[in-house]
Amino acid sequence: MKEDDLLALLELLSVPGIGPGRIRRLLAKFRSPSLILEAGLFDLLGVEGIDRVLAELILKKRNRQFAERQLEICRREGIDLLTVLDPGYPENLKEVSDAPVLLYLRGSLRKDDRAAVAVVGTRMPSSYGRSAAERITRELVQHGLTIVSGLARGIDTVAHRSALANGGRTLAVLGCGLDRIYPPENRKIAERITESGALISEFPCGTGPDAGNFPRRNRIISALSLGVLIVEAGEKSGALITADTALDQGREVFAVPGEIFNSRARGTNRLIQQGAKLVQSAADILEELSYRLPIQNEEKPAVSPVPPDLSEKEKRILEMLSEKPVHIDAICQHTGFSPPEALSLLLTLELKQLVRQLAGKLFVRT
Repeated sequence: MKEDDLLALLELLSVPGIGPGRIRRLLAKFRSPSLILEAGLFDLLGVEGIDRVLAELILKKRNRQFAERQLEICRREGIDLLTVLDPGYPENLKEVSDAPVLLYLRGSLRKDDRAAVAVVGTRMPSSYGRSAAERITRELVQHGLTIVSGLARGIDTVAHRSALANGGRTLAVLGCGLDRIYPPENRKIAERITESGALISEFPCGTGPDAGNFPRRNRIISALSLGVLIVEAGEKSGALITADTALDQGREVFAVPGEIFNSRARGTNRLIQQGAKLVQSAADILEELSYRLPIQNEEKPAVSPVPPDLSEKEKRILEMLSEKPVHIDAICQHTGFSPPEALSLLLTLELKQLVRQLAGKLFVRT
């Protein structure tokens, strides 16, 4: 977005009582933030959701100094501003109706970050919770998924650290400005995240970690992801808010079961009672998300050439497989075979030592 439009959008965001939905409707009519600021009272009143009070606030209470100051801080701190009109805006997030119109960003976003799972939970996990979060995160990044979390103490930090330690990508959504890393002890890991993912916030620079910010940021965590995994959460845990927003957004909800005597597991166990998928390993998540995960089409190193004596159907399956596991549902979707036919062909290929089956009906080429 051009700088004039960026400043205009920041001015709009300084108006009290205006939110992403109303700004989206304004943009739909006026096409650019600069043209919104040039509009008169009656033009603004012609937009759904803009009453006279808000229209007058837009005309009289927008803050140009705030906008210029934000742009100055972002330049100094190496923070990028990404608008909903920019091509690099996350596709997953764009799908939800209350997505922020402006994101503050440090690091980089990639198209393959669309294949993401959020991992969240209590700030005071047990050793069991830490182990579960670390292991499942490791398995997820080994299958090429990006990990999304909130940089909070506890499970969030474990998930980010595990993703980085295993060479994966991770996105951290903050409940404060990106110039105010919280908690402060996570500043080093925040820097590492910018090298293998991104720090993201909808809050302006200078915003502190106020309690009311965290429920709002949770909707971004879930929206960036195809599903949300909850690892240990008490009955009033903020992680349960993320589970609720995930359901509202049409995302999958997963939960690691906990001990019935552990108060930190009551929230997760209740989620399972209510229909969340019980997770014991990443395979449980991959199985549920198989339809939404892209099939990798890049070069397939270290695999055997296709033998000439295979049938055409066997060749079709073998040519789409690589060293990266693919679920049976994705194989059927890609080839057009029914599950029984695909499984029969895969068994034949496995007997020929060309394919190997993993847990959760996942298959790799040998």
